[in-house]
Amino acid sequence: MPVVMIEAGNTVKIVRISGSEKVRQHLSELGFVLGEEITVVNNIRGNLILKVKDARIALDNDMARRIIVA
Repeated sequence: MPVVMIEAGNTVKIVRISGSEKVRQHLSELGFVLGEEITVVNNIRGNLILKVKDARIALDNDMARRIIVA
């Protein structure tokens, strides 16, 4: 399921990242790689603040929908 469906406070693992090569590369540079655990800090109408590798990253709804988690 896309990470936008996860409630704040939950930790999940990235299982897939969709989108073009450019989008996947950008997310990878931010720390969003397969197998990485991320925590949803805040979810406001699909716009997210995520904790990944001890950093907090804000993503808009469109970009966050590309991160598939389990």
